[in-house]
Parts: sequence; structure tokens; C-alpha cells
Amino acid sequence: MANRIDKRIRAENFRSRLLQAMADNNMTQSALSRAIGVDRSTVSQLITGDGARLPNAQVIGECASVLKVSADWLLSLSERPERAADLLAHSLELTRAPRALVDEQIFDWHREAAGYKIRHVPATLPDMFKTDALLEWEYTPHLGKTTQQAMGASRDRLNWMAQSNSDYEIAMPVHELHCFATAEGYYRDLPIEVRLAQLDRLLELSERFYPRVRIYLFDARQLFSSPITIFGPLLSVLYVGQHYLAFRDSERIAAFTEHFDNLVRQANVGTRDLSEFLIELKTYVD
Repeated sequence: MANRIDKRIRAENFRSRLLQAMADNNMTQSALSRAIGVDRSTVSQLITGDGARLPNAQVIGECASVLKVSADWLLSLSERPERAADLLAHSLELTRAPRALVDEQIFDWHREAAGYKIRHVPATLPDMFKTDALLEWEYTPHLGKTTQQAMGASRDRLNWMAQSNSDYEIAMPVHELHCFATAEGYYRDLPIEVRLAQLDRLLELSERFYPRVRIYLFDARQLFSSPITIFGPLLSVLYVGQHYLAFRDSERIAAFTEHFDNLVRQANVGTRDLSEFLIELKTYVD
């Protein structure tokens, strides 16, 4: 149940918040009275009164609209002054996700979160750990000659990660690596030499960057995750194919973080067991 506020306190808060909103908008009493269609004396009474009485809903709504705040905030029903539409627009961004690694938006988000832990569930294997041969096989049908740019971008991202102060946690479904090793599903027709070299690279890089990079494998039959990246407390990004959905409000970031941490807690293969798992996985490659 919401906390009840004494009528006098609510009225005092209304006057204080109305004055704050006017100051933020550089609006005088005369300008506000003209904007909401009332006498200047009415606005003066709204601000200087000392009773427990609030103005009618029409006046409150007009004040909120003109001053670009929510009526709930003026009435102490919310601690956020933004209107619902403005809050949603700020907290959610829709960004195109090109079918390529040459993606400055991703780099911008990584740079913004430098120093924070970055949690990541990749769509396939982690892009920055892929070999050139795998990138060429994967991106040539889509990018043609620009595949070289994708390779360069992958190396740049790996170099940046190595020099940054961020820790990385990566969670992947176990079946993704099994499908990769056996050339099933998405990886059908991937040559054996590419698969073996990629497993060796993943093994080498995971050991080189540990403990700053920790990789966990979970069972997708028990848990499911869409491709996501959580950039510390700043934002969480959901990959939906041609677009990224980027959330900046703390509640959604906390929810995505809790989801990711649950993947780690219930991982079938922990980061310390990854090397042994990859060595054994190579025996399935044929």
C-alpha cells in the first residue's frame, strides 16, 4: 500500500515543486498565468498559500503540461518529475544493428562503460574471439568485400578489451559450442579446419585473459536467454536481429543483471572448467 501523505504536507510539496518547475523553465508567474489561462492572482495564490487545499485537477494538469512535468510529481505521487512519455523515451532506445562487426554504436557503448563490468550473452560465438576464417565464412554472404573490415573491427575490439579496465563475463548455451564442433544447425558446412582453429583460439584467449574475462556455459533446456549485453549500471542492450533495444532505466538494468547472474549461478560449465571442456569438445570435431 502506498504511504499516505498529510494533506498539508502534500500542499506544501505542491507549492515547492511548482516553484522548482517554474525556475527550471525560466517562467514567471505572469507567463504561467497566461499559459494556463488563469489570473495572475490565482498563480500567486498557488505559490504563496499556506493551507492544505490543492487547486482543482484542471489547473494542476495545465501546470504540469506547460512546465513539462508530471501531475503525479506535483502531487507527490511520484519522485520522478518526467512525464510518462518522456521517461519512456529516455529509458528506451531503438538502434539499427547492421549485419556486420563494423558497428560504432557497440564501440560507443563499450567506451561509455569503461571500468564497469560488462556482461554478455552473444548471438553465436563472441565476435572478438572469432578467427578470421570463421568471420570470412560467416559474413561473406552478407558483406562481400567488406568482410576485411569486419575482421579488422574484431581485432580492434579485442585489442580495446585487452587495454580497458572493464571485466567481462560471457554466458553461452552449451549446445552452441556442441553445434559448432559438429557443424550442425547454423554451422552446417563449416570446414573442419576452421572449427578446430576456432576452438584452439577460444581456448588460448580464454586462458590468456582470465580472470578479467570469464566464460560460463549454461543448459538452454533449463534456462533461456536472448542475446544481451549489460554495460555495468549504465544500460542493458537486447539484440533482436536488425535492431538493438537499449534500456537505461535502473529497474530494467537490474532485471537484466539478475537474469544474467542466474545464468552464471546455474552454469553447467564454470569458467575454471572451460579449458577442459574445450579440449574434450575437440574430440567431437570430424
